[in-house]
Amino acid sequence: MTPGGILCFVTDRRRLGPAATDSIERLVDLVGTAAEAGVNLVQIRESDLDDRSLIDLVSRSVERTARTKTRVVVNDRVDVALSAGAAGVHLRHDSAPAERVRSLCPDSWLVGRSVHDVDEAEHAAKSGAIDYLIMGTVFESVSKPGYVPAGIDALSKVVGRVPLPVLAIGGVTVGRAEAVGRAGAGGIAAIGEFMAAGSGSGPGLDAVVTRFREGFDRGSSSPTQVGTHV
Repeated sequence: MTPGGILCFVTDRRRLGPAATDSIERLVDLVGTAAEAGVNLVQIRESDLDDRSLIDLVSRSVERTARTKTRVVVNDRVDVALSAGAAGVHLRHDSAPAERVRSLCPDSWLVGRSVHDVDEAEHAAKSGAIDYLIMGTVFESVSKPGYVPAGIDALSKVVGRVPLPVLAIGGVTVGRAEAVGRAGAGGIAAIGEFMAAGSGSGPGLDAVVTRFREGFDRGSSSPTQVGTHV
């Protein structure tokens, strides 16, 4: 595992402002800045956009990250990811079988899947077609109001049962990165901290990335449980 694990920025342009066009422009800029700051993955999750607008957003994000090591994946839309030249797709827990997706995409593509518990994680891993998992919701999150969080112990159990990197999502702040690292996770997927940086209501993206990695590394140096992927 690289220092700081895998860091994934999951987008939500609605947090940037009410003007749709302006928010898309600002989101593309934020994706580019996040890539320059060193995030590993950007997951474009803008399901309310029409197909043309989503393809345009993904294409521009791919272009903005082209000179970096950051890879852009699209939430659940294989067709959009292929059309826009993305590096992969992230599947919902109840989406298309990963084996079918693999048959449609380039060999170099990343295919991830969201899971909520051990059973879903083991089922996903058995396919042999998944590169990583995102497990949540781990902590209370504004993205899932009223949703009972799974907790850090559930994350540890998932990590210990699958031979894949497991990224934690859901209320994962820089202050909770250390706990995620101690759980043996392969990394962090986050929305709020990144979008706050983009809206100007939080620290800059360089600081967010640095704090995430520092906290995660502190936890990883003394894990409570280490998965087989480490």
